[in-house]
Amino acid sequence: MAKFHVIIPAAGSGSRMASVLPKQYLPLLGRPIISWTLDTFLLCERIAKVHLVLSAEDADWQAQNIQHPKLSILNCGGETRAATVLNALNILNVDVEDWVLVHDAARPGLTHALLDFLLDEIQDDQVGGLLAIPVADTLKRANNEQRVACTEPREGLWQAQTPQMFRYGILKEALTKSGGAPTDEAQAIEALGLRPKLVTGQLRNLKITFPQDLALAEAILAVDQQGVRK
Repeated sequence: MAKFHVIIPAAGSGSRMASVLPKQYLPLLGRPIISWTLDTFLLCERIAKVHLVLSAEDADWQAQNIQHPKLSILNCGGETRAATVLNALNILNVDVEDWVLVHDAARPGLTHALLDFLLDEIQDDQVGGLLAIPVADTLKRANNEQRVACTEPREGLWQAQTPQMFRYGILKEALTKSGGAPTDEAQAIEALGLRPKLVTGQLRNLKITFPQDLALAEAILAVDQQGVRK
């Protein structure tokens, strides 16, 4: 039976957060963001292993003091997200039919229910898929002067999230052949002529990219914590 493995690329600097500390280590309700992100996978019985991929120069991980039997630390981060994930795939000793879920390190709002929903929806799919949400806002394309060049139709558009879930063998092939730097795993799979399945995610599963995102994530997780204490 195919197993579920998780890769969390965390080799980037998160420059858009305007922070000296890599964003995955920024505090979120008294804990580093990365600890919230890891918890969802480490506490899921269906997940066999979680691989956190750091840069070789990472000097902040040890201070987090996070340990778990299912957690593996790989210091093989690359120059891009795609390179980081491929480096990890080249190290893993797993079956080609095993599933690999790639998740952003700074996306701490994933719930156990949403993770289970993704696993259930994709585990029998021939291609694989990803969490995503339909685009609700009107989209404007800007010109070089930051003025509206045109309005883009939003019908059929989805905003990609993570985890993105594909078989080990096909994901490794896709990233090996990608050549450039696909912004997510689904883009690499698409380049093989395949069509990943879109699984409806949730707004709370946001990626912390800008300082204001951190405040929103804090508000969401604070509500969760209040519910746990009741």
